[in-house]
Amino acid sequence: MKPKHQRLILAALALVAVLGAAGLALSALKDQAAFFYAPGDLVGKPVPAGKHVRLGGMVQGGSIQREADGVSIRFVVGDGIATVPVSFRGVTPDLFKENSGVVAEGRFQPDGSFVADNLLAKHDERYMPPQLSGNQHVSKSLEP
Repeated sequence: MKPKHQRLILAALALVAVLGAAGLALSALKDQAAFFYAPGDLVGKPVPAGKHVRLGGMVQGGSIQREADGVSIRFVVGDGIATVPVSFRGVTPDLFKENSGVVAEGRFQPDGSFVADNLLAKHDERYMPPQLSGNQHVSKSLEP
């Protein structure tokens, strides 16, 4: 076998290996990717039930209902166009409250409701941690 043929075979094997790795990476990404939807995006184009997606919007005022077990809550996410009822079981983030942004990861149910398995609370762009806002605690007991 000539060296030219050996290089051609090695190049072909390398190309097959790269294409195989890319195929595996795309296959894994397809299983892990969660698309983001706002409630208004779902008007007329519902997401199939059971598909893992992210739902983002504002928690409607007065919609948070805590269950008796203390870890289950129900609330409504809206974006001014449409609303989606969401249920979640777990510990909510500290910033989760009414009239604030939220991203819920989970699955739609056949009835159009959304069951979240993870909540991400969003804050507005003006948020600043207390340590940086100049409102630090100042102890005056050590002053003479």
